[in-house]
Amino acid sequence: MSIASPAHPDVAPAIPARASRWRADLLVTGIALVLAVWVTSGLWIDPNGRAIKVNSSDQALFEWLLSYGARAITHGENPFFTHLIGFPDGANLAVNTSITVYAVLFAPLTFLVGAPATFLVILTLNLVATAYAWFWLLSRHLVSAKLAAATGALFIAFAPSMVSHANAHLNWTAGWLVPIVVWRVLRLRDGRWLRDGAILGVLVAVAFSIAAEGLFFIALACLVFLGVWSLSKATRAEARAALPGVLRGLGVTAVVGFALLAYPIWMHFLGPQRFHGTGFDARVHSEDIAGYFAFPQRSLAGIAGLDTRLAPNETEENSFFGLPLVLLTIAAFWYLWRVAAPGRRATLRALGVTALVFAVLSWGPAVKIFKNYTDFPLPYALLNPLPVFNAALPQRLALVVTPIVGLLLALLVDARPRGRVWLAAFAVALVPILPVNLLTVAREPIPTFITSGNWTSVVPAGGVMATVPFTLDTVPDGQRWQAYAWTHGQGEFSLASGFYLGPGGPDGRGRIGPVPRYTDGMLYEVAQSGVVPPIGPAEQAQARADVAYWRVDALVLADRIHGSKWPVQHDALLTATRALFGPGERVDDVWVWRMSPHQR
Repeated sequence: MSIASPAHPDVAPAIPARASRWRADLLVTGIALVLAVWVTSGLWIDPNGRAIKVNSSDQALFEWLLSYGARAITHGENPFFTHLIGFPDGANLAVNTSITVYAVLFAPLTFLVGAPATFLVILTLNLVATAYAWFWLLSRHLVSAKLAAATGALFIAFAPSMVSHANAHLNWTAGWLVPIVVWRVLRLRDGRWLRDGAILGVLVAVAFSIAAEGLFFIALACLVFLGVWSLSKATRAEARAALPGVLRGLGVTAVVGFALLAYPIWMHFLGPQRFHGTGFDARVHSEDIAGYFAFPQRSLAGIAGLDTRLAPNETEENSFFGLPLVLLTIAAFWYLWRVAAPGRRATLRALGVTALVFAVLSWGPAVKIFKNYTDFPLPYALLNPLPVFNAALPQRLALVVTPIVGLLLALLVDARPRGRVWLAAFAVALVPILPVNLLTVAREPIPTFITSGNWTSVVPAGGVMATVPFTLDTVPDGQRWQAYAWTHGQGEFSLASGFYLGPGGPDGRGRIGPVPRYTDGMLYEVAQSGVVPPIGPAEQAQARADVAYWRVDALVLADRIHGSKWPVQHDALLTATRALFGPGERVDDVWVWRMSPHQR
């Protein structure tokens, strides 16, 4: 609330109110920046030399995407398809998380400091921007107290789900998209449907580029929330009056969004190397019901040993609020409902139904509790076969619940309930889930063979290199080498494999990397197990046929190889590759096997 001057009731408070508002903005942004740097501090020590321990593969992929996007705009290449990985078939980046907008906006920084540093800057700014965007929406439109807005915003930005996805997910940590898109959707009822619809269309295109799956969830959440809100008796007339303008605005949004996204959407659904549905099991990648009451690993409770490790992996703790916060959220809803007017109750009802719907859907096609799988069916089983749903992971639907919890906490603080019990409840609920910094690990350096540019003496311009083992999610070094070569102006080489989603999975679904042949499959097994299988003339002939298929100019085995999930067995790889292709030659700090023209 502002206090108007009697002499100039409409003008006098503007400067003090504006100054107070910006002071609050700066304070919240500063707190968010400190928290974001703290969470990512392990990488800031050495952006080029360290990686996120539990997800260094995705970090390498996003670094590659940033460097490829920067290269695409400077070389006039297709940002949604490339033959530089997965050669000769190529990779459809439109069905992957291409983060084109980030790649373009941060291209100067990528060329200046390299993709790893750019990755870290974006990851940190994502957390800060999420906090500020929610604070702006809450403080300007939803609550009156700045403390209430700050509480909700900082919780949402550093909730367990956001900290979990800060393990290298530049798409899911872009939580700032949610309040901006939601705000523009709500603005459609103001009557300026042409302008507001066009703005929303641009935002939809940006969100699709950064996090297409997240945009899908935002649309579903808006549909559920507005549907429930519109059916309430207290808001039915308001909804009916706003409906024509909203529909016109959405029509403009569709036209603008389609104009901007026509090509990437075509590539996504009809382009080469497309697939329909991921190869991930929806039962495995569903949220454990007990996960909503568990504590996350990277939190005060987690490092105290109270985490339960109920997620499929550490990057997917999409709820993990802890029992005290669940109880506080229920109590907040009860208190707010008790003191609310009919119109506010309609909003609370819509929030509650939306949270419940997405919580149940996040449980996947069948009940899973405390890692025990059952055959008891759930509603998601009906959605799983549908297009788009079959390409999403049900457990991530829990991400919609986090902002709703944050909104309820903000509304509760804004209602100023009396008594120390509420303050104690906030402390008990929120202190255990305060974030700690992400675990990081030293990453093997890029070989001198690459950094010196000597690779150009082995692989001709536009040629094909095969790393040993072939580049995949568990051994992503090849794409790091590519990114370095591009951003340092050395030129380009294609990889015979790569870490990306492509066709070839079961039932026409996707898989990671290309369908393996004998040579890359065998070398991968050797890298993991250290066991070299018998290799004779038949295996050598098959290896030569594989090399010819990939049109490989050279195979390269580095002295130090980064394994994102397990240690790479270097000596066994050297033995196996020599048995297939001969002794090889030493160039700087790598072993090289040049392929003669008749072999490729």
